[in-house]
Amino acid sequence: MAEHVILFSGPMGAGKTTAIQTLSEIEMVSTEASNTERHIVDKATTTVALDYGEITLGLDEKVRLYGVPGQKRFDFMWTILKERARGMILLVGNDAPDPVAVALEYLESFRELVESGSAVVGVSRRDIVRAPNTDAYADAISAAYPGTMIPVFSVDPRNKAQMTTVLLTLVATLESRSVPEEVQS
Repeated sequence: MAEHVILFSGPMGAGKTTAIQTLSEIEMVSTEASNTERHIVDKATTTVALDYGEITLGLDEKVRLYGVPGQKRFDFMWTILKERARGMILLVGNDAPDPVAVALEYLESFRELVESGSAVVGVSRRDIVRAPNTDAYADAISAAYPGTMIPVFSVDPRNKAQMTTVLLTLVATLESRSVPEEVQS
């Protein structure tokens, strides 16, 4: 059985836990604790270690979904979890003060995955704040990582179809990179 380990990264409140709940076929494992930084994001709990879920694609492909904490004080978990990761879905809330800068900051933290083309960006909360649009993210990412294609989607982490599209885009990218060159020509 083929296996993919996919990280969900991004700032607190962007929808990582919700996205994994939406996609997972098993009961999600979560390490939620009381949010002591409600002045930053007003939500009752936040992930402090990881979220975990699984989804099976086809008959023989398992995707392990790991959500990393959004707060930088837990970034040691980023290091631990990205060791096995084959790809990353970055979720960024469009209602952040400077969401494009936030996206670039998180992409830099996961530079190895980004530079290998193993990342996809999902912009959440566009129903609350419409601008910037996904083109603004794509342009900034292209400028920061020339020659690297990082798809950018507008998503609602509660929407299974949207999150499945984002996940399958990433998996297809990962699989296309693993096809021997002589087969690709």
